[in-house]
Amino acid sequence: MILARRGIIGGLLGTLAGCSPAALLNTTVPRKGYTLEADIPYGPDSRQKLDLYRPETPHADGKAVIFFYGGSWDSGTKSDYLFVAQALAANGLTVVIPDYRIYPEVRFPAFIEDAAVATRWTTERVGTEKLFVMGHSAGAHSALMLAANTGYLTDAGVDRMKLAGAIGLAGPYDFLPLTSRRLQDIFGGANNPAAQPITFAQAPLPPVLLLHGEADRTVYPRNTVRLAAAWKAAGGSAEVKLYPEVDHIDIVAAMSSFLRARAPTLADTMVFIESR
Repeated sequence: MILARRGIIGGLLGTLAGCSPAALLNTTVPRKGYTLEADIPYGPDSRQKLDLYRPETPHADGKAVIFFYGGSWDSGTKSDYLFVAQALAANGLTVVIPDYRIYPEVRFPAFIEDAAVATRWTTERVGTEKLFVMGHSAGAHSALMLAANTGYLTDAGVDRMKLAGAIGLAGPYDFLPLTSRRLQDIFGGANNPAAQPITFAQAPLPPVLLLHGEADRTVYPRNTVRLAAAWKAAGGSAEVKLYPEVDHIDIVAAMSSFLRARAPTLADTMVFIESR
């Protein structure tokens, strides 16, 4: 079934030129179970807008997730992640998906600062204690930079230790030295320790769930393993799930109902959220 669905996706990709895989997955998403308020400004820049998804049947305790998408810090759009928002909203969670400024218009740490301001916007509406920060790939980097012992949320007026938790999917957390000239330009050199979450795995720390596919060759699983070890060494709670035969895209695509059998990303995420 999984191979058959991958074949279907490959065929559709061949016929829908210019359509991203994420946008393609969105064609399989039910247009019910939530209400959408799109393009809400959280800052003055054209990229500083967010989408707010309200579940038709909210979770009794009002929990919420702000999800930061990936895109190598130079691409991506919030509308592509309807499939993530719908999966979480169908479980009763309020969901916020922000756009953020990207390279080459900005460099590190501007996208982290945007994530912090978008998080403040969200906490003002749902409460810090009910909010989970979550992301995939570059978005997981942002989420964990906020959860780690940094000043980004403090500067935005949010107490990071009041967050309900953080969830990272296939994030780059311990990735130095950088060999790509583009990444060196984004992060201010090949060896900038201020650019990676593991540097700030220092007490106190909120609880985290770190998920990674063992077949990921874009961001190696050791990023998750090493961050979890550092988090625990600092006295924090870190749960780790490594998925065999799951790659960098599979892990987030499995949030969609169409590819949910590929990995238990959604199920493990909901167990973590419901336990907090």
